[in-house]
Amino acid sequence: MRRLSPPHDDLAGVDAYVRQHPGATPYHRSAWLKAVNEGYKHSGTILAAFDDTDDIVGVLPLCHLALPLGRPALISQPYCDLGGPLANNASVAQALIEEAKRLASDVKASSLSLRLAGPALDIELKHVDAGMQKVSMLCELPHCSETLFKSYKPKLRSQIRKAEKNGLSGEVRQDPEAVEAFYHVFAANMRRLGSPVHALRWFSALHSHYGADMVVGLVYCDGVVVGAGVVLLNGKRASIPWASTLAEYNHLAPNMLLYWTLLSYVCDRGITLFDFGRSTPGEGTYRFKKQWGAVPHELNWLDILNEGTKTSAKSRYSVAAQKLRALVEVIWRRLPLPVANRFGPLIRKYISL
Repeated sequence: MRRLSPPHDDLAGVDAYVRQHPGATPYHRSAWLKAVNEGYKHSGTILAAFDDTDDIVGVLPLCHLALPLGRPALISQPYCDLGGPLANNASVAQALIEEAKRLASDVKASSLSLRLAGPALDIELKHVDAGMQKVSMLCELPHCSETLFKSYKPKLRSQIRKAEKNGLSGEVRQDPEAVEAFYHVFAANMRRLGSPVHALRWFSALHSHYGADMVVGLVYCDGVVVGAGVVLLNGKRASIPWASTLAEYNHLAPNMLLYWTLLSYVCDRGITLFDFGRSTPGEGTYRFKKQWGAVPHELNWLDILNEGTKTSAKSRYSVAAQKLRALVEVIWRRLPLPVANRFGPLIRKYISL
């Protein structure tokens, strides 16, 4: 077992292993921890298990999330839905977790959180509990975008065409200017939602370290970017951790064209699994993702240091927490956008979701 430190150690072998592992996500790549370090100055460790021939047989990426005036939290991975160990078998996975416990002890971590994937779920919306745990929405893709489009129900196809008839156009780009165009939309949307925004340097760091495996979808109306999303790729899997539209253009359905632009692109690129991210069953984002063919899967978030207790993948809050959150959101929405963009990242770097 070796402890590797991004970005200083040679991680080519780790990334090669992650690219070919069937359970890997883009978040398992060393690029994620490198971007975390560059964007927010949190350090990281990748645990790597080797066999007798010195081949990698398992990896576990861990972020040392430094908290103000407190002990660090070890998380695999922050700012996303999934992480945890990748291994050739269960014994190697357990060995990685045991090494993670030793690392947590060495750095005096307050917690050791693993965000693990789970099986597909059979959810009947009419029986959904209001406090049900959030789920991961995954969609299998066919061999080409033409087949994908034909698989959609007529209503969905008409909504995509409606956006085009409304004069919207979409494209996929990979240049730094596309990242900045995405951020303009994303930051405005986060302020509207009352949520502290990520730093632009975080997205620039992701762009730098993922290279061709990060794409940006943009939707235009009369030359103005009104919808944007970021997709990360790994092997045959694509994940969309962030997507936003400008509220004043939502009546033109930019979100429909945005997702179709990205889905058709990755499908034709050979991607076979699209991760729409997490949602709460019964809510609007869940229904939106489900119409594209996404299937809910369990999110199993555990705090290993506290006897494997479930952590914050659940959507239920106490009454007091709900009231406080609502108050903070109201205040944040009233901030001038430059102020929200200036102070949001100072808060956001400590929020692991």
